[in-house]
Amino acid sequence: MMSSPPPNVTTQPLKDAQPLQEGEQAEQDEVTNLKAAIQREKAAKRKMYGYLVKIADELKTLRKESEQLIHAAEYARRAWYEGGMWRGPNVLPGAYAGSGAGPEGGRNDAADGISPALSVPQAPVSLSDLFLDLVTVTAFSRVGSAIQERGTVDAPILAYFAVFWQIWSKEASYSTRFDTSDISSHIETLLACFALLAGSLSAFSDFHSAGSDRIMGVAGFVALLHMALHARVWYWFQEGGDVNSVNWSVKRYAVFTTLMNVLEAINWAVGIALPLESSWRGWVFLLGILLNMRLPRGFMPNDFHAACSKRGVLFILLLGFNLQSILVVASPYFNYWDPTIDQYTFVFLACFLMFMIKLLYVDDTYSVAPQDHALLYNRLAGFFFHLGNFALLLFTTVLGSGLNLLTQSFLAAAAALPSDAKNLVCGGFSATILSITFIKSMHIRRVPTDPKHQSMFYTAYFTQFVVVITAVYVSARMYMTTDTQGGLAALLMRNEIEMLGVLVGFSVVLVFMSWLDEAIELRLYSDAAEAEQYRVQPFGFWACFKHEEPLQLEAMALERNRSLLAQRSPLLGSSMFLSSGSMYNSFANLNLHVPEGV
Repeated sequence: MMSSPPPNVTTQPLKDAQPLQEGEQAEQDEVTNLKAAIQREKAAKRKMYGYLVKIADELKTLRKESEQLIHAAEYARRAWYEGGMWRGPNVLPGAYAGSGAGPEGGRNDAADGISPALSVPQAPVSLSDLFLDLVTVTAFSRVGSAIQERGTVDAPILAYFAVFWQIWSKEASYSTRFDTSDISSHIETLLACFALLAGSLSAFSDFHSAGSDRIMGVAGFVALLHMALHARVWYWFQEGGDVNSVNWSVKRYAVFTTLMNVLEAINWAVGIALPLESSWRGWVFLLGILLNMRLPRGFMPNDFHAACSKRGVLFILLLGFNLQSILVVASPYFNYWDPTIDQYTFVFLACFLMFMIKLLYVDDTYSVAPQDHALLYNRLAGFFFHLGNFALLLFTTVLGSGLNLLTQSFLAAAAALPSDAKNLVCGGFSATILSITFIKSMHIRRVPTDPKHQSMFYTAYFTQFVVVITAVYVSARMYMTTDTQGGLAALLMRNEIEMLGVLVGFSVVLVFMSWLDEAIELRLYSDAAEAEQYRVQPFGFWACFKHEEPLQLEAMALERNRSLLAQRSPLLGSSMFLSSGSMYNSFANLNLHVPEGV
């Protein structure tokens, strides 16, 4: 009979295995926790590494942009003779600030080390440019004297004024694309000034006189100057570079401009060769003016802000010359008699009228966002924008001529208001206001998509339009009213002070109405940041036309340029931040992506 095992033989190993399993489980849990901790640590390190990479990229970008600002500032501060006193043509950094490209290769050193996407703004009007502006306004004043003598604007006056304006435009076109601080550019500007002054001496001539020959000779001489100037540019950039590069664009621009100036010079030579009694002489002037017309930014962009500043400076100088001419006319009277209260009032009203027109004028240097500017929205709009500026300068000159005649009649205590003075003042004022309105209509306005806010802005724009049309119509009726006619228009022109007071009243109302949309912005939104929360849509006469993508990309690059300047350099950015004419003119609202290359 077999004996049974002791009762504790099988249970003892089980009791010993239980703590062992518990220990293994604890070790496994600890290993799992360690692995999880290691994974969390790796994830944290990967995340930290990602942050470090981003920080490094930001630092690289900041360093690159800072270097660009430093290089651009050095270029802006460099001596005029650096690179040689007779150096070749150099592309201005600002001319490609919006294109995203820069001069490459070739013989151009204008932007060595400078990224065109970040260029420090330089003084847009140099002293040489300002001297040219003064000479141009002097030529305009000579045309104004001819208008004052004839009492009307005839075809020769219109042609001569256009010739003088296009000579200024040629100089401005070149100086906003190429560096003009070398001696050769100074000599060319001086010769252009001589030509303008010589032509202005013949502003009283008609088409069938030797004076018109002299003006055609002046125009042909300037055409030959710019033919040689751009032929030199072509020679300097003849290698061209890659297609769509800056050098390639400069070469195309130089070839086209040289050929057009050759054709223009031939046209003026043919006009000079015609006999004085020929009926074709007027057509020669027309063809010469047409040969000078260009679609803006066709081959090569220019320094956008510099070009805007030049237009503004020329207009302000013209207003100043008009005011000066009024005092010159009045000086002989004041030399012998002390001014009376009425005479002080007359001079005050004339100055007040000029100042109100200055307020109505759109300084598009920073008051209009680049994306909404006519020149950077549609080339056809830009073409009419230039025509509007020509009309504004012409009719401002007409207004100044009329004010000179009005001053003479007032100080001479004429019994009746001279018809020439009335026609020139009222007609000039009406056409000047219409020209300013036409220029404003070339730009794109932006309204919020919110229906209530949108209706308020549409109401404001419609009210502005009605007030402008009313002022233009009434002043035009004053211009067309004869001395024998009665009615309201005749009552508004019983004497010089009354007529000036009416025109000043119109201008004051127009100035306040021009601020109506800005007042609505302030009423609806406390600041620009709040306005940016609302999306915007384009509105305006040219909004129905398709915007041109290259121009809009250039405008976005200019906006980006200003934003970066505001971020990186507060002193520069403080002046650049004033660019937005409306709180709606913001690229943040457009939800557009600017490519890295722009």
